[in-house]
Amino acid sequence: MADIKLIALDLDGTLLTSDKKISDRNLAALKAAQDKGVKVVLTTGRPLKAMDFFLHELGTDGREDEYTITFNGGLVQRNTGEILDKTVFSYDDVARIYEETDKLHIPLDAICEGLVYQIQSDQDSLYAQFNPALTFEPVDFSDLSSQQTYNKCVTAYAQEPLDAAIEQISPELFERYEIFKSREMLLEWSPKNVHKANGLEKLIAHLGIERSQVMACGDEANDLSMIEWAGLGVAMQNAVTIVKEAANVVTPMTNDEDAVAWAIEEYVLKED
Repeated sequence: MADIKLIALDLDGTLLTSDKKISDRNLAALKAAQDKGVKVVLTTGRPLKAMDFFLHELGTDGREDEYTITFNGGLVQRNTGEILDKTVFSYDDVARIYEETDKLHIPLDAICEGLVYQIQSDQDSLYAQFNPALTFEPVDFSDLSSQQTYNKCVTAYAQEPLDAAIEQISPELFERYEIFKSREMLLEWSPKNVHKANGLEKLIAHLGIERSQVMACGDEANDLSMIEWAGLGVAMQNAVTIVKEAANVVTPMTNDEDAVAWAIEEYVLKED
């Protein structure tokens, strides 16, 4: 197996414990990998603004030689915030998605950088509970700006009605957009071909790293593309079935039991 030069990490259900922390063992393993010159790249659906604390813990915040994949691959960024590559929704895309969610009686939030437009509906969005660090602005759909682009949309709603609604989404939308769950109560809508593998492909081209030198760790459906794409795809023990089936390795423990540290110790730090 090729030497690992880059570790791509999902956050929720992977690097973070259930109480949204990086464990001491995970942090120690990541620091040891960094000391070997390995890039640690958080690869997430969140915007950069929602990750300041974690980047600070890793010692990579504000650095132009460190990188983050945000919006599930929609933005490839230096940790200074500089954008290397981006793919976004137009207003017309958001309008089409809103037409569908309104018909299905589920909420929709449209996100532009760190600002979340909470499109008002009879169903309350739960997204503020997931990412309280973001700025939320309630807006009637008729007042949503047609003059700007949007990074992604999200539907944050109770799991059972959300799952029932997903089954009713028009097949045409699945062809036009990337639509996947990132958590039990969170459905993400992204531009076509925006997924974590696509973001990582662009980043390694910038860094001169081979795909075979990337280890990707994840647990949810929005991690599937990078798990399949990476030289070493690692699924958490708590991962959904499709991710486990696609992975090269399934950790013997969950995200609450330092699974990321185990993978790094086993495949990055262990001397031959």
